[in-house]
Amino acid sequence: MNIILFGAPGAGKGTQAKLLVEKYGIPQISTGDMFRAAIANGTELGKKAKTYMDDGQLVPDDVTIGIVEERLAKEDCGKGFILDGFPRTLHQAEELQKILDKLGKTIDKVVVLDVDDNEILERITGRRMSRKTGKIYHVKYNPPVDENEEDIYQREDDNETAVKTRLKAYKEQTSPLFDYYKNLGKTVIINGKQEVAKITEDILRVLDSL
Repeated sequence: MNIILFGAPGAGKGTQAKLLVEKYGIPQISTGDMFRAAIANGTELGKKAKTYMDDGQLVPDDVTIGIVEERLAKEDCGKGFILDGFPRTLHQAEELQKILDKLGKTIDKVVVLDVDDNEILERITGRRMSRKTGKIYHVKYNPPVDENEEDIYQREDDNETAVKTRLKAYKEQTSPLFDYYKNLGKTVIINGKQEVAKITEDILRVLDSL
């Protein structure tokens, strides 16, 4: 089963991906994971990616797409995979299709976690981290017992202005992708504002029927 997981920052993709990994025994693959693996394995594309990352630059599409191809060809993707954070653009989606054609694979379903902007803002701007333990809290849903003891702080990119910028970029990048996969009949939209267990239940209902 080959799945693409879409959702804005804070939509809950990471949580659902972990549950799907446990359920189906297939790897969750994010762009960051692919870069780190290629660099650790010392592949030529990994070395190229490292030069850009070390300079704080975005890794170009041709390198990213090459690393995706390397990763999807690995043995642990034989039963399927969950792509998280790729593709991000229409060009990447078209190149992904070429890779899948070469490997004799296809995308079975594109799962979109739909959460409105106000909910995303509340989730992310309310997020806090502990410098002592690294635990993640939320001022509303999961507040720390003692902020001073935990040495609680808010990440710089979790402020309202930064979150709105990220949401805007996400929408601009992914809106053409939704049309692309919708036209292929691959997309299912899941209400991401529900309880975690209900979201999982809705996703599994779709995937189990494949």
